[in-house]
Amino acid sequence: MFLPVKSNHSTTDNTANSEDVTTTSNNSTQTPSDLSPPGPNEEILPQAHHQNPGHCVASFAAINQMRSNVQLCDVTLEVGGETIHAHKVILASVSPYFYAMFNDDMLERTQGIVRLHDIDLLALKHLIDYIYTGEITITEQNVQTLLPASSLLQMHSVREACCKFLLRQLHPSNCLGIRSFADAHSCKELHTRSHKYALQNFQQVVGTEEFLLLPFEEVKDLISNNQLNISSEEKVFHAVLNWIKNDLDERQNHIAELMSHVRLPLVSRDFLMTCVETEPLIRDDAQCKELLLEAMKYHLLPEQRSLMSSMRPYIFAVGGGSLFAIHNECEVYNPRTNNWTPIAAMLWRRSRAGVTALHKSLYVVGGYDGVNDLATAEHYNPLTNKWIYITPMGTKRSCLGICAFDGLIYVCGGYDGASCLSSTERYDPLTSIWSSCPAMSTRRRYCRLAVLENCIYSLGGFDSTNYQSSVERFDPRVGRWFPVPSMTARRSSCGVASCDGYLYCIGGNDGTMCMSSGERFNLRRNMWEPITAMHSRRSTHEVVEVDGSLYALGGNDGSSSLNTVERYDTRLNKWTIVCSMVARRSSVGAAVLDCFHLERGLVQTTNL
Repeated sequence: MFLPVKSNHSTTDNTANSEDVTTTSNNSTQTPSDLSPPGPNEEILPQAHHQNPGHCVASFAAINQMRSNVQLCDVTLEVGGETIHAHKVILASVSPYFYAMFNDDMLERTQGIVRLHDIDLLALKHLIDYIYTGEITITEQNVQTLLPASSLLQMHSVREACCKFLLRQLHPSNCLGIRSFADAHSCKELHTRSHKYALQNFQQVVGTEEFLLLPFEEVKDLISNNQLNISSEEKVFHAVLNWIKNDLDERQNHIAELMSHVRLPLVSRDFLMTCVETEPLIRDDAQCKELLLEAMKYHLLPEQRSLMSSMRPYIFAVGGGSLFAIHNECEVYNPRTNNWTPIAAMLWRRSRAGVTALHKSLYVVGGYDGVNDLATAEHYNPLTNKWIYITPMGTKRSCLGICAFDGLIYVCGGYDGASCLSSTERYDPLTSIWSSCPAMSTRRRYCRLAVLENCIYSLGGFDSTNYQSSVERFDPRVGRWFPVPSMTARRSSCGVASCDGYLYCIGGNDGTMCMSSGERFNLRRNMWEPITAMHSRRSTHEVVEVDGSLYALGGNDGSSSLNTVERYDTRLNKWTIVCSMVARRSSVGAAVLDCFHLERGLVQTTNL
């Protein structure tokens, strides 16, 4: 006898999550708007939907109990002489390894006993328990066997759980061992994170036995990494010596190569004389003595630092603007590694500023802060990663031209908030004094300066009425400006640099559009020649020269600020895209400085 059932209604008993759920309804596929009274010969057939939320849990518990009682088991796994009974379908449902074994054309498919090799017995038992229960406990005692076993059986959730467990256990005393373990089992994220942990905690890591037992290549990899986190380079020197002395006979031949990665010029002069120079291992090795001599020259002859082999050029991108923002953030580019790294922010937000390098320091002059045109200036020391204010200019200037020549900084033109300027002034870092120079013959904002054959060239710009193609040069020896043949195109806010006896002018705005074209001035022929166009249209960008190549960075393409960077090979007349800046920067300033392993210094000064 059936109980009466009401149409289109359901009842649910939610007294317990594990209890069954029954839903009753008419046997109809019509939507409510389609319902109509049944015909005289149609019969209403009731239905009931039954669901037990605890079904899978209860079923697997029962199956696991049958496994324990060796009931309905159809496979026996044998490891090291011991056996484990199981059900093929259950193993295959969780492990792709077992699925392939029992479904593909493998010998084990029809065997009742399967022998497994290269797997730990206890780890296998834990994993079989997990297959039946969905639970596993990972501990310091079993993680080193569970991880490779779960990798073999392709049980990725357990493998990931083991990696996360090891990440939580990272400590200076074990991070190198975990890194090696991760490398051996191809756990990429665990290897990366443990390696980064070792770099970040290097000062504690070098005092561990794991560090002293490292092979040579891994020691070199650590100490040469630019992200090494240390308070001073003295720590790296001591770490190398301790590693070598731990097995002197076998490791002494590595001292020169390892010491080449110790930034000896960054240690103090007292440390050089009292610790480095007196160390027998250093004094007895010819290559190490050369490194010591170079470090001493770095301290005693600062004017020759740019000639030292360890000095490298870096491109600094400073300030600029993007949508709704004026930047004080700065970053630096290493052409060797093709990477950008943040540095200390300026003391003031600036776009349209003048940026140049002089005496191993960076100078930023004038600009616009979003409200006012500026006369203030700042100086950046890469050794300390700090900015300090210097004497302001005599005139507010944004959109100015700037260059360094013969120990002085020259600025020309620009905009003072009311009119375009033709005036020129120069700054002497030795006296911290600005002085006036002869004015240009043309008012120019967004002009650019470059030095070629002992003269300063001022190119292009905007005079409040016309976009300029005119060029003039200033000879400091006679204190006069002279006319130069005009460019083939009008160019305001272009990028300018000198290279191999040529004066390059690239991109800019001609009053109608941003341009990608470029040209160069042949001094000997006294004429302009075209070069290959950039990949992107750019104005308010910068162009700098590094080792015979030109780099164009940032700017605006007419619709948005850019963070892209292109490198121009002057020999091949070809542009190549390189690593983009972190920030989009129009009206950016840029300059090149020779620095000694700048990234390492940035890590140290940031920690300090």
